[in-house]
Amino acid sequence: MQKILLSLKKALRSSLLVVGLITFISLSGSFIFVQQASYATTLEELKLIPPDYKPNSEEKINRANEFDPGVGIQEEERQEAYEQAIKDSKNLTTIEKTYERNLKAEQEQNLPESFGEKAKEVIEKVTGK
Repeated sequence: MQKILLSLKKALRSSLLVVGLITFISLSGSFIFVQQASYATTLEELKLIPPDYKPNSEEKINRANEFDPGVGIQEEERQEAYEQAIKDSKNLTTIEKTYERNLKAEQEQNLPESFGEKAKEVIEKVTGK
């Protein structure tokens, strides 16, 4: 009698486990087609910002600082670089100087030189070129 009850108890547990797993799988499958949240603006939000509103650089920096001070600093650097690029684009001599300055800045950022570049420098020093 005990053996029969134990076997019925095991069968009931396994059948409940199987039914639970099937239910879980079918429920999770039904959520595949649910539309995820969208971060697009709504019509009401578009009405709050006039279409002709163009924030100036100070407003952009202030807004970036509200979110995170680091982002504000990046926005300031970006704005300064943009203004410098506008100034440099005025005539050809400053464009060449800008290119050289940017090239030097790029080389300073990439300090580790390859073996080939070092060998080229040594050869130039030896040959006197």
